Amino acid sequence: MAKSAGKKNKRMTKRAMFDALIELFQQQGDRTLTYARIWKELRLTTYPQKMLCGDVIGDMLFDGCLVETKTGHFRLNFEQRELVGTIQRSSSGRILFAPEEGDEAVYIAERNSMHALHGDRVRVSLFAQRRGRSLPEGEVVEILERANDTFVGILKVEKNYAFLLTESRTLSNDIFIPRDKLKGGKSGDKAVVKIAEWPESARNPIGHVVDILGRAGNNDTEMHAILAEFGLPYKYPLAVENAANHISDVISEEEIARRIDMRDVLTCTIDPHDAKDFDDALSIRPIGKNLWEVGVHIADVTHYVSENGIIDKEAQHRATSVYLVDRTIPMLPERLCNYICSLRPDEDKLAYSVLFHIDDKGRVKYHQIAHTIIRSNRRYAYEEVQAIIERQQRGTKEILPGDEYTTELMLLNGFAQQMRAARFAAGAINFDRVEVRFDIDEKGHPVSVHLKESKEAHQLIEEFMLLANRTVAETIGKVPAKKAKVFPYRIHDIPDPEKLESLARLALPFGHKVRTTGDKIDISKSFNHLLAEVKGKREQHLIETVSLRAMQKARYSTDNIGHYGLAMDYYTHFTSPIRRYPDMMVHRLLSRYLDGGRSGTKSKYEALCEHSSQMEQLAASAERASIKYKQVEYMADRMGITYDAIITGVTEWGLYAEIIDNKCEGLIPMRDLDDDYYVLDERNYRLIGRRTHKCYALGDTVKIQVAHCNLEKKQLDFALVE
Repeated sequence: MAKSAGKKNKRMTKRAMFDALIELFQQQGDRTLTYARIWKELRLTTYPQKMLCGDVIGDMLFDGCLVETKTGHFRLNFEQRELVGTIQRSSSGRILFAPEEGDEAVYIAERNSMHALHGDRVRVSLFAQRRGRSLPEGEVVEILERANDTFVGILKVEKNYAFLLTESRTLSNDIFIPRDKLKGGKSGDKAVVKIAEWPESARNPIGHVVDILGRAGNNDTEMHAILAEFGLPYKYPLAVENAANHISDVISEEEIARRIDMRDVLTCTIDPHDAKDFDDALSIRPIGKNLWEVGVHIADVTHYVSENGIIDKEAQHRATSVYLVDRTIPMLPERLCNYICSLRPDEDKLAYSVLFHIDDKGRVKYHQIAHTIIRSNRRYAYEEVQAIIERQQRGTKEILPGDEYTTELMLLNGFAQQMRAARFAAGAINFDRVEVRFDIDEKGHPVSVHLKESKEAHQLIEEFMLLANRTVAETIGKVPAKKAKVFPYRIHDIPDPEKLESLARLALPFGHKVRTTGDKIDISKSFNHLLAEVKGKREQHLIETVSLRAMQKARYSTDNIGHYGLAMDYYTHFTSPIRRYPDMMVHRLLSRYLDGGRSGTKSKYEALCEHSSQMEQLAASAERASIKYKQVEYMADRMGITYDAIITGVTEWGLYAEIIDNKCEGLIPMRDLDDDYYVLDERNYRLIGRRTHKCYALGDTVKIQVAHCNLEKKQLDFALVE
């Protein structure tokens, strides 16, 4: 029943009357109401109240909010659109609906939500627009597709029942769990809980425990909780492991005879020092004057994994390996990814290879795609190769143990640098990437942090992988005068025009210009010029941050639009089938097409591309969450220490700052900026003091101390140090 408007306030405002009438009519659905019924429901007993009610009803009829079905009979106007879209819940309890067709967001009250959860695809019926409300309102009339009904949190167990206390940003209500649905869980355990029902009249959803992860705070528990939070698997199915254990690692003579035998060609792998899954290797040998054959050899995973088999279906579901701070959750069972398929040194391995003939200018004169058998001579870590490169660049002639292939490595590095220069000249975007890495003790506790930069050793591998990926994509996609066969491409759209304009406006006061119109190459070259110009300057972090935000996300699709960031018209992922399912798709289709096979079904492969893109984003989110958890854990041991930091975010609730030495980011809450009243200048990414005109802008350097660490929420609070 609507609120007793008349009894509550005899001198009602017009706005209050409007709100009371809207609520009443929404409760009545498609039923009509007379004046007498309205007065009774709202308890309007005085003449002024009834007159005000009549005035407001007249306004609502004029606005199209109500219709008069016959004289003196009113109901809501249902000649309104129904929209389909996605529910977005926040931890504050606010619910918004994002329509699929790009309309503005719609506010949904909890009572009108049908208890739809975050990410659910729903159908919403719009209410008439209330005057003075910034957003339209509506109600969920149908839940079309559930996105997620599983949550992670800490159990609080009472005598006859329990609750899961969630830290989810998308669920403001704790989950009620009957005592017999606890699965042995105890207070303080971290658990995965599935919502079974959410009765319309209940404040809390009702669920049951799916899995007990362990005691909160334990390292394994917390890493598994991060995976479960993003819906990623943290255990490998035993049946899949067993299937992998029955795969033979013996390479038959018949299989060798079907392949190019390259076991006598110098071959090596270059990977992180702690890697176990080596899915790419390089070989090199001279084949003429100023001409070399360089082989990019990729683990032939699909030779061992049958399409639609139990291992393939699990890999397809996972779509990617996940790399947390202290562990890898592989896409394939360990026997395959670390042993049978991994291109380990001094072992015969099956590979899918792209063989290039390259001249002394780094130009490709010829290529061949073929199944091969290889034998890696040496396993290098990036650090070893970088040390060799730097010693050679300094002119050191001493040959140290492990340097026996220095000549070949320097040749490969020379080719890579020539290809890299040509790529940037063609318009590729040059973002320097810095990765955070932790040294972990035996209990999983972070003891130190260091920053990993992309150096020439990384670029050596990167350039040859890019070359192989582009070559494979062009082989299938670049077909003149006929329609290309269905193929998964790695695509990257042009920057967001509005964000590009915002970047240009932001850069101008610092004396920098960036093109926002023209062809793609002109814009990307302007981008690179800007990024080079700001190196080492005060505005570097600001410009780099806003530049990154202007970029679209790369994704997989069978509709090729090219890769803007790499300045390539054709690009795919071929070089990491151990850890990415799209590469397995590419291997299979490439083999089929090179053998003259028919085109694949577009709808099937587009669906797989979309799933792989989604899983890639979830894996990246989980990786960031694990880094954030370790950063908070690391900084908890360093309370009170003063650090130099850069402002990385400016919001109405405070400033985000990143410590320069270790990239740990925290919030300086607005409440702590108590020397003035600060106003957000959103367009220029800054806070300005109303009285003092003191300014805090994105990219500014500040001194901070760690004020508070919340491991459960993975949050750091900083305090400014004057």
